Amino acid sequence: MALICEHNQRRAPVEPGALHILRATPQNVHWGYFDPAQAPSLKVKSGDLVHAEAITHHAGDAPELMMDDAVWKIFKEIPEEDRNPGVHIMTGPIHVEGAKPGDMLEVRYHRMTPRNNYGSNLAANWGYLYKEFDEKERVTIYELDPNSNNARAMYAYDFPGKYLVPGTVTECPVCDRQEALKGVRVPVRPHLGTAGVAPNVHGRVSTIPPGLHGGNIDNWRIGAGATMYYPVQVDGALFSIGDPHVSQGDGEISGTAIESSLNVTMQIILRKDFFFPSPLLETEDSFIVHGFDPDLNVATRNAALDMLKLLNEHHGLSRNDSYSLMSVAADFGVTQVVDATQGAHVRIPRDIFPPKGF
Repeated sequence: MALICEHNQRRAPVEPGALHILRATPQNVHWGYFDPAQAPSLKVKSGDLVHAEAITHHAGDAPELMMDDAVWKIFKEIPEEDRNPGVHIMTGPIHVEGAKPGDMLEVRYHRMTPRNNYGSNLAANWGYLYKEFDEKERVTIYELDPNSNNARAMYAYDFPGKYLVPGTVTECPVCDRQEALKGVRVPVRPHLGTAGVAPNVHGRVSTIPPGLHGGNIDNWRIGAGATMYYPVQVDGALFSIGDPHVSQGDGEISGTAIESSLNVTMQIILRKDFFFPSPLLETEDSFIVHGFDPDLNVATRNAALDMLKLLNEHHGLSRNDSYSLMSVAADFGVTQVVDATQGAHVRIPRDIFPPKGF
């Protein structure tokens, strides 16, 4: 199979085709699911550019700051009973001409720009330390400074009851606002928490767990300048994006990132010259593979096996050499521990290989 690219070179440019604008409207989004039967919102050819709007389902945590008329329209017109079985607002799906199961969808993320200068973090009932906080949920609202590329906490409030309904709108102008994180600045790094192709199943698949189709991977490195490779599972691929974040740490331990809507510019390229079994991330300096399972130990093992495959099949190292290299040069990390299906990742630097590597 063809190698992905040489490690010390930028990806070869692909002549862009048409530029498509995909607005987030009630007609162009699906809330909480992937579904191979979902009618496409857009059809593109390999190489086309897409400028798409990704809307956070947490906009209602500070509606006066994070909801404009178009966002309100999505929240008002999509009924609660149609927001299932997951929680994320997904823009798409995008049908890619000629895509077939066994192909790879290469998505080059060129630009991710916040829709507004605010975001929300929820310490949620699905958070890793929820019981240690007496099973109370708390929202922290952040303001983004585009000049310094940092975020600061504006205020926080305790969420009444349990945060269970996707698209909850909180009337925080009348809530008990509390000071939070005085003097602390958080680096802003916009990225997509959830993106992927439609799985080859019957009916809806929740957006909450990640999987081989992509989904809720929650890797903060999936931002501008990165490329993701998704294994195509159904005709047309049916690619969707959502769950936009402006900052997150590995683990996403409280249950969410700083959730905020993004405008995303990406190039979608159909690859028939190689295959990889799981979502593969390429950054400026690394390749990163992902593993998923309800058991974090199994997720880590799955990521290790796929890194072994990457080094053996796409770099030409023996399995023994690959195993040694993984131990001395690869970094293993916890992507997230809060989505039921947990995520691990393995990063290998690209500059350790000779010039005729990847």
